[in-house]
Amino acid sequence: MFIGKFYHSLEENGRISLPKKFRQTNKSWIVTRGLDGGLFIFKEKDFQKEIAKFESRTFTKKNNRDFIRLMTNEAQTIEPDKTGRVQLPEYLIEFAKLKKTIVIVGSLSRLEVWDRDSYHSYIDNIENKTEEIAENLTEERSTMI
Repeated sequence: MFIGKFYHSLEENGRISLPKKFRQTNKSWIVTRGLDGGLFIFKEKDFQKEIAKFESRTFTKKNNRDFIRLMTNEAQTIEPDKTGRVQLPEYLIEFAKLKKTIVIVGSLSRLEVWDRDSYHSYIDNIENKTEEIAENLTEERSTMI
């Protein structure tokens, strides 16, 4: 489980340093475009689990095909070096509009990488809606008989 918030710098060559707390748990990661403005970084096995959920959906539905394309066509395997740095693809840096200061946050099953200003703008926008968001969450129902 990934939780917490860490501020880091985007190096000129597109490298970022994964927080030590996170990188100790895994050697191979998948980075892809995220939702809401950041990037998602999954453990490779967790990415495979997420994609498997969509593989079970029919490919005849355009939204299913489009979402799979968005999540997989730009996904790339990344592996930390000895110091925990990973190389982000330039096209994902551009997608997330990453500048010098970034935020890496733990979001349970994945890491998210955001430009610092974009992250704080997003969080500031939803913070005053906490109760409304909580009220509108849907519960998963057990399918056990």
